Amino acid sequence: MAKSSRLVYSSDTGRVAQPRKQAAAPTGDGIARVRREKKGRRGKTATTISGLRLSTAELKTLASELKRRCGSGGSVVDRVIEIQGDQVEVVLAELAKRGYQAKRGGG
Repeated sequence: MAKSSRLVYSSDTGRVAQPRKQAAAPTGDGIARVRREKKGRRGKTATTISGLRLSTAELKTLASELKRRCGSGGSVVDRVIEIQGDQVEVVLAELAKRGYQAKRGGG
């Protein structure tokens, strides 16, 4: 029988604290890639922004401000900001205005 490596409780010391995982460091080159996508969205268009070196909280704040500027919905999924609809030009202009280096991605 294999011994469990995840000890949760010990009769000697009580509850055993599990080591906490650290948040992953932001990856990417710092250049925002703005793309228009339809694949896997049941034919609906979405604008995605990836490659920003921001924390999760900063990404959510930026996504909220971009959604407000575009007048549409969206979310942050796996460090990628998704805005509903074809908003590429608006997003590129807004990111440039805020000082981010952004370019159109995709084909």
